[in-house]
Amino acid sequence: MAKIITCFRPFLLFFAVFVVPNSGFGQDSTLFESEEILELSLKGDVRQLFKNTKGEAQYFDFSLGYADELGAQHSIPLRVRTRGHFRRQMNLCDYPPLLLNFAKENSGNTIFSGQDKLKLVMPCQGEKYVLREFYAYKVYNQLTPKSFKVRLVRLTIVDDSDKPKNYASFLGFLIEEEEQMAKRNQMAALDKELVKPESIELDDFLRISVFQYLIGNTDWSIQYRQNIKLISPSKNQKPVAVPYDFDHAGIVRPPYAMPAPELKLATVADRRYRGYCMEEMQLFESIFSEFNAKKDAIYALYAESKLLDSKSIKSTINYVDEFYATINNSKRVKADFQYPCLSGGTGNVVIKGLK
Repeated sequence: MAKIITCFRPFLLFFAVFVVPNSGFGQDSTLFESEEILELSLKGDVRQLFKNTKGEAQYFDFSLGYADELGAQHSIPLRVRTRGHFRRQMNLCDYPPLLLNFAKENSGNTIFSGQDKLKLVMPCQGEKYVLREFYAYKVYNQLTPKSFKVRLVRLTIVDDSDKPKNYASFLGFLIEEEEQMAKRNQMAALDKELVKPESIELDDFLRISVFQYLIGNTDWSIQYRQNIKLISPSKNQKPVAVPYDFDHAGIVRPPYAMPAPELKLATVADRRYRGYCMEEMQLFESIFSEFNAKKDAIYALYAESKLLDSKSIKSTINYVDEFYATINNSKRVKADFQYPCLSGGTGNVVIKGLK
């Protein structure tokens, strides 16, 4: 459940600490450039790993296997732990999300060369919801390079515990590291707390806010860095916000997802613009033009998908239709995007985080 702060208080801005990417961790370009599904195996004490769902997550020794383009088999020793908040809870998900921690000396000359810590998203309550979230990342990739790249994987889990369990292979996806994403954009990651939305570069803030509206996601906030990372070319320039974690979005719509009750939304499929109040609608015009320019590419992601089932494709296209009908209708767009200006609405409710 999301903690909610319903009033603003003065924000103390901390100095930005730039996380300069280690030159020894240059990203292997093939990992996130390829659109092919990467076949992986993960071997270790799965029973202990999956039981580790409370308190501080513990690392366990595993090995990650894959075959390269020439058919050569690779086995990489690494450490793995569960991660996240909501999806890490016991008895909620079939599989918790994982963090893969690579050692530089073990991953050299492999497709994971240069990687440090990679997030692996696993099926929580069905593979189709993993795919829907994966495509939400791909939509934002269409809009800006200042976004997290993702790579689909088919994972085979090999349980090496004292009471081994057999697992069927399934689809998941890897998420690009924050430092790698920042470096790719000639920027650096920022370690900064309690950030005012107004301090974000305006076009980037509007782009992310309109995107979150498109996918029906209300589980985010700039103020408390809820599912948001910050990058910037220098500490003297305005930061750019980069979104991640879209499983509570209406475009994904898993069975467990519910909007925060304070938002007074019936389901996560109900859209709510979560930017701050802007009465001058012309400020949105260039951003709406960007979304209209990418319309065909966004529709093609779903219409041409060989992985999504036909029902998901149809419902998602209908959902995207509603978005474009709104942003291209002067009355509807004003009503929805000036909602934060209403004194009696929930536009000033701030998502602080998940337990």
